[in-house]
Amino acid sequence: MDLSGISAFAQRLFGFDPNSPLLFTQFYFWAFFALVYAIFALIGDRRLLRNAFLFFVSLFFYYKTSGLSVLILIFMTCSDFTIARRIAAEKDARRKKRWLILSVTLDLLILCYFKYSYFFADFVYSMTGLEMKVVNVFGMLGNALTGAERFTVDSIVLPVGISFFTFQVISYTVDVYRGQVKPVDNILDFGFYVSFFPQLVAGPIVRASEFIPQLYKPYYLARKQFGIAVFWILNGLAKKLILSDYIAVNFIDRVFENPQLYTGFENLAALFGYSLQVYADFSGYTDIAIGVAMLMGFYLPQNFNSPYKASNPQDFWRRWHMSLSNWLKNYLYIPLGGNRNATFGTYFWIILFAVIAVILSGSWIVSLVFVLLAAVLGLVAHFKPERRKKILANINRFITMLLGGLWHGASWNFIIWGGLNGIGLIAYQFWKEMGWWTRMGLVTGATALLGVLHWTVGAPIWNLLFVWAVFVWLGTLVRFIFHLANGWGCKRIGYIWGVAQTFTFITFTRLFFRSGSNLNPSTANEVAWQTARKMVEQIGSAWDWSLVPQVCLAYWKVFALVIAGLVIHWLPARWKRWYRINFAMLPVPVLVFAVVAVVLLVYQFITADLQAFIYFQF
Repeated sequence: MDLSGISAFAQRLFGFDPNSPLLFTQFYFWAFFALVYAIFALIGDRRLLRNAFLFFVSLFFYYKTSGLSVLILIFMTCSDFTIARRIAAEKDARRKKRWLILSVTLDLLILCYFKYSYFFADFVYSMTGLEMKVVNVFGMLGNALTGAERFTVDSIVLPVGISFFTFQVISYTVDVYRGQVKPVDNILDFGFYVSFFPQLVAGPIVRASEFIPQLYKPYYLARKQFGIAVFWILNGLAKKLILSDYIAVNFIDRVFENPQLYTGFENLAALFGYSLQVYADFSGYTDIAIGVAMLMGFYLPQNFNSPYKASNPQDFWRRWHMSLSNWLKNYLYIPLGGNRNATFGTYFWIILFAVIAVILSGSWIVSLVFVLLAAVLGLVAHFKPERRKKILANINRFITMLLGGLWHGASWNFIIWGGLNGIGLIAYQFWKEMGWWTRMGLVTGATALLGVLHWTVGAPIWNLLFVWAVFVWLGTLVRFIFHLANGWGCKRIGYIWGVAQTFTFITFTRLFFRSGSNLNPSTANEVAWQTARKMVEQIGSAWDWSLVPQVCLAYWKVFALVIAGLVIHWLPARWKRWYRINFAMLPVPVLVFAVVAVVLLVYQFITADLQAFIYFQF
């Protein structure tokens, strides 16, 4: 091999290719991990050397995933390590708080610059008509330092996983401030905690109190844990390649690319299919991350707990992306006042979101609705002090979900998605306290109102809402009848109905989530809204039912996978635990044979181009 060939090989091996980031589904990653694991085994229990090695390996992994964005990760690691130590050393409470504010401000400014610059520019233009050009400041700085035009300056590329490691370092600094964790003494140990490569780019978000104690423990991996780790890796690969990628490439992506080319049934099927895709994709990444970390003796927290078994929105968010839900609860919802009271942050965020909604809608009706809503809530809180806490708790829940939506992406579609989930949480809080006669009357009235709009206006959105209202009314009626029959069988039926209703609600909110994904930030708002509108029009318009059998026949493999995926998801937890443990305890030769068989099966479903994990963009 000549020098040019060697140079090209080295570039492919050690260089960054933006068109081919390092993925768990690539052979290159598993070759990389095999080498890392071999060196890791040689290091043994030399703790500092082990942590330092894994820190630098993790930086290399992130470089192969996101290029020079690794410098941002290094900067945030150094700044939060230094500031956290200053916080712990300070005796004065005010100075402690100032250091904390500095740390959080630095982290959020970096996150907001990369993630929300286009969103902010679009918002300013919507309000004032003033066009703001987004400039890559770091690209300009790089060009100035190198004396050449090496970096693009007219666009900003979002670093992979920046939201995840930003939230992780914020949680560390806040926990040090609260006295819940002691600051790490060695920056190599801290860097390892922040950048641990299995969970670096898509979570789970690991709190310092859960992971840092593991930095100082000797390596230990029992035979059973080894089998469990292998199971999680294979389980994650199967979810990603068999379920997520296959149904996305062969059906879902096509429909979302141009909804008007497909029937209403196909649009609806793509929407429900996407619910399985995003779960299989994200939980698949988490499964692989948990398995890889476990092989090295580290334990990451559970991030999913069969979320589509949830019978209400509150239960869903306790099961879905659990590390983010817990982060939002501990570092946003509770500081806002939680279910106790309102703080300055409560009023600041609700007023800000209300003003934004009014300005962007350009409608006096929206202004009037917000004024009336604020007046009603204020009057109820004043004259009924016993309800004040509940009102404030629901406002804090709503704000948390709005900001959770904004965390996912700089698009109004993500804010709408977060707002709809917030409304779902609030509606459930009221629903569970209502009597059955009140529930039945309320659902009947809402269904009748939507029926009038369906027959008189006939717009797709009202048609869609009316069909859903009828669905809700029928389920409520059945449960109401069983309630009148002294509750015979009501609990079981209620749970099944709750799961179906929650799954449907979550699926329709995902219309806005998926429409805002995988888009250029400079055009995300307009494109996302148009996609969502077109899908609503197709689903809510009259269907040609004669085409449904043809669609099912044409996409039978995709539909069969979706059904199989949901059936496996809904299996009882004890069944899953049984086959997971039995797989883990297989004799080593049988385990090796099973691994080879599963890998061969999984890679039969691999697409021409490996698909990046959905949550890489967040």
